[in-house]
Amino acid sequence: MKRLVLSATALAVLCAIGRAQSAAPSLLIIHEVTVIDATGSPAQPHRTVIVRDGKIEEIGSSDRSRGRKLAGVHIDGTGKFLVPGLWDMHVHMAFGDWFPRGKQVTLPLFIANGITGVRDMGGELDVLQQWRKEINAGTLIGPRMVISGPMLDGPKPRFPSSIAIATPDDGRRAVDDWKRRGADFIKLQSLLPREAVFAIADEARKQGISFVGHVPDSVRASEASNAGQKSFEHLIGIFEGSSPLEDQFLKGPKTEGQFLSTYDPARAAALFALLANNHTWQCPTLVWERGGNLIDQADFIHDTRAKYVPAYWKDVTWKRFTEEIIRDFNSDDLATRKRFVEKELEVVNAMHRAGIRFLAGTDTPPGVYVFPGFSLHEELQRFVAAGFTPLEALQTATLNPAKFLGMDDRLGTIEKGKLADLVLLDANPLDDIRNTQKIAAVIVNGRYLSRHDLDKMLAGVEAAARAQGTGASLSSSSPAK
Repeated sequence: MKRLVLSATALAVLCAIGRAQSAAPSLLIIHEVTVIDATGSPAQPHRTVIVRDGKIEEIGSSDRSRGRKLAGVHIDGTGKFLVPGLWDMHVHMAFGDWFPRGKQVTLPLFIANGITGVRDMGGELDVLQQWRKEINAGTLIGPRMVISGPMLDGPKPRFPSSIAIATPDDGRRAVDDWKRRGADFIKLQSLLPREAVFAIADEARKQGISFVGHVPDSVRASEASNAGQKSFEHLIGIFEGSSPLEDQFLKGPKTEGQFLSTYDPARAAALFALLANNHTWQCPTLVWERGGNLIDQADFIHDTRAKYVPAYWKDVTWKRFTEEIIRDFNSDDLATRKRFVEKELEVVNAMHRAGIRFLAGTDTPPGVYVFPGFSLHEELQRFVAAGFTPLEALQTATLNPAKFLGMDDRLGTIEKGKLADLVLLDANPLDDIRNTQKIAAVIVNGRYLSRHDLDKMLAGVEAAARAQGTGASLSSSSPAK
């Protein structure tokens, strides 16, 4: 019988896996906590939550649980609030070479901010699949991931992590290829030719894979929705479809000033009814929309979060984005752009009242000065500013993503039998949505990370950011929207 000989590398990997697995206690008990389960039920005070092997085993009254002898890690939840782990539903973690050190910066920033799941909307598929493999194995701490792989764009893509699509056959081949290689869904960009869009939609339907993303410039929002596009990003197509100039916008330039001056509430209402009937979700990335439109009046130099960002991001990628936004995109005056940002909130409110469902997403980090993890909390605040209740805003990052992804049988709420992705807060987010930032601990797949652990994680990110030099300039490109 041959002896099985493991290399030093293999042994090191096995040991690392063992350490990571042992770091997640088999039994975790949180006492006297107020549970906000995100189902829509009222907050449940004085609860004991028992987590065993990464799953919620029991949620019960602390009075009834008192005196039970359970061997595990005990957490005092007195005065604290437990919510489901948060999702950022629009991120780009490995976006060509534009945002280096994502593994050392982006992933831990998500976890430190209670983001336990992400939808990657365009990135290097092999890299992201490897990260996911390491996270699943327990050798890397990071969020759960659903991944599109490279985006499908027109014949001359504007961004890295993109595939050039010139013909309907190109589109069909791309769908087949990414499905075969393990992509979870297909992401569309703005420059796709019209006939290619419908070919992609048809092939995605045949292959049983969803497609999401921008409403391409060549099609109407109503057409994209009727073709089966599952989510729209950045409110693209919404203002176009709410204007009598929609046909004109398909052929040429469009500005925020034009959107404001031609917005037709009746057209908008008809579009919203169609989107609601088709179950076309919206991920409006409101923080990015505000930041891009008002970039020339923003001052991020003294932002305390900047210490977590590598110099390359700030001095190369974001600098170029800022210059191009000011030069090529923000053609309206500042007062008009401010009105448009407020109009977006009004429109989101109207869409919400029409029954359209929403997802919280940030477009981090391509969105200029959108900070991984941190900006998701700002996004929830923008939803409240748009008229959502704090609970409804919280659901855009918990229950709604789980429903959208077909994972609501195991994620998205705090219920018996579900996976233990949880955030422990020092204050009630239903009183003030800003309290989602007051994080006492994060539980990711049953692994408990205390405030001390999270602070150490942030210190590591800061060190990694400092270690990253500026590097060479990037190739010419347009801002990621």
